[in-house]
Amino acid sequence: MMPGMNKKQMKQMERQMKKMGMKMEELHGVTEVIIRFEDKELIIDEPSVSLMNVMGQETYQVDGKAREVELDYEIEIPEEDIEMVANQANVSADEARQALEDCKGDLAEAIMKLNQ
Repeated sequence: MMPGMNKKQMKQMERQMKKMGMKMEELHGVTEVIIRFEDKELIIDEPSVSLMNVMGQETYQVDGKAREVELDYEIEIPEEDIEMVANQANVSADEARQALEDCKGDLAEAIMKLNQ
């Protein structure tokens, strides 16, 4: 149920939505919603989640209090990758390692960066 609406208002809204080809349902049993960014996550515990279907297009509505979690992880870069990037870009192993760290381990991106 949507906040601030009584049962009668909710029924009226559902009838209007049905006339417009819209269907909305509450998803039960959802315990957590995670929205993942490149450097952080928003975690919503015990959310209220609704699914709305409008002409085949699904939209999720999530209500709840979010907490932000910073992602801080180190990438393990194998020595073979460092050697390959160093050979391909004709640079030292230290430069290759730094480029791989900057590119989050992406070999092709690191080589292209060093060849610029």
